[in-house]
Amino acid sequence: MIEKRKSTLIDELVGALRCLPGVGPKSAQRMAFHLLQHDRVGAGKLSKVLAEALANITHCEQCNNFTEAPVCDLCLSPSRDPSLVCIVESPADLLMMEHTLAFKGMYFVLMGKISPLDGLGPTEIGLPRLIKRMADGLIKEVIIATNFTVEGEATSHAICEILKPFDLKISRIARGVPVGGELEYVDSGTLAQAFIERRDAKF
Repeated sequence: MIEKRKSTLIDELVGALRCLPGVGPKSAQRMAFHLLQHDRVGAGKLSKVLAEALANITHCEQCNNFTEAPVCDLCLSPSRDPSLVCIVESPADLLMMEHTLAFKGMYFVLMGKISPLDGLGPTEIGLPRLIKRMADGLIKEVIIATNFTVEGEATSHAICEILKPFDLKISRIARGVPVGGELEYVDSGTLAQAFIERRDAKF
């Protein structure tokens, strides 16, 4: 009978690294061996910063994004329009919106999307906090910027239903042909949506 090998610290390190998205057993093993063999200083810094981040980073009381303070710098900025709120799925989506320099309002980060298969419903993705945010009476328009996936569309629909009782203008970001895109390389679904969401030409 083959004796079962006891789990070692290396096994635990590899297992811990597998919590990262897209990291499988082999990738986690390579990362673990690299840190132990070539960059113990980097590993120590990673461990220290990660511990500090877990201890000090929380959710902004207004937009639900990550922050070290009760209210994040973006929400405190006097240059933002408090009557406009853009709803996104994740902090990464918020950063992409900011990189466009096209939006000067506020945000609300859901920290997820409705996905019944993953056990994520409206409560799990922060929609109760969104309702609380709407109650301040300052918001006039909500822009839904969830992804154009099945889950993103379900989330968008749920948000619309939840916000119906409020006196708000609700809009959804458009989708269609990308800037610089050529029609022959655009998929038929995207092209069809571009036709549906066409607007008057300006000359």
